[in-house]
Amino acid sequence: MSQSSNQKAIWRHRTSRQRLMLWFGWLGLVALFVWCWQLMNRETMWFFVLDAPRQAADIGGRMWPPRWEYLPELLIPLWDTINIATIGTIGGVLMAVPIAFLAARNTTPSTRFLRPVALFIIVTSRSINALIWALLLVAIIGPGILAGMVAIALRSIGFVGKLLYEAIEETDPLQVEAVAATGAGRAQVLNYGIVPQIMPAFWGISVFRWDINIRESTILGLVGAGGIGLKLQGSLNTLAWGQVSVILLLILGTVVVSEWISARMRHAII
Repeated sequence: MSQSSNQKAIWRHRTSRQRLMLWFGWLGLVALFVWCWQLMNRETMWFFVLDAPRQAADIGGRMWPPRWEYLPELLIPLWDTINIATIGTIGGVLMAVPIAFLAARNTTPSTRFLRPVALFIIVTSRSINALIWALLLVAIIGPGILAGMVAIALRSIGFVGKLLYEAIEETDPLQVEAVAATGAGRAQVLNYGIVPQIMPAFWGISVFRWDINIRESTILGLVGAGGIGLKLQGSLNTLAWGQVSVILLLILGTVVVSEWISARMRHAII
């Protein structure tokens, strides 16, 4: 046997070409970082950045002690915020369900037309933040909690629709085929073959979105969409830091409670 055939092949993690491409990739990443740093350094006023800890400590000192006598005035705006999140979530879920069925490959009547339209609606909803939706709606229908509810609903369509249509596509096809084999129509197949499989995911997604919407609803008032954010904006404008601290603590408490409720409900459902 020749000497070359007796030699064992040496295993290498990467080929020479792959190692070269990796080094070029890291070089490009470092160059991008340096360029971004130069751009940030050119646009940043470092005097204010260095002075930020002192300013933060000064504002924190002004926020203490909280002005607790202001708390009763926040109860109605807080209730409005909870209503904005709850009704907005319900509206978003109601609109997202048919869109999700149109977007799922195994339930859409048309993969060439209706499915792309449904996916476009989902992407549009997810691409625009709730605060931007609120800005647009305040300009269209005026300030108030209605604009906040609609903004939350439009924002929720993308979140609920995406997760739900993925859950529909992941359903067990054998169960669907078993229902169809009995001679059931298309609506009956959906009702008895697909819907029971996605109900746990549906409730979990809905409760999770409600929890997210509680947090987003607290800031919609900053653009005039109602809720406790209006009180926060007014207190910030008047430099009433004692009131600001009460509002922030109330928002924190509300988010903690909603997180606990959401976790308990999802645990009970799933």
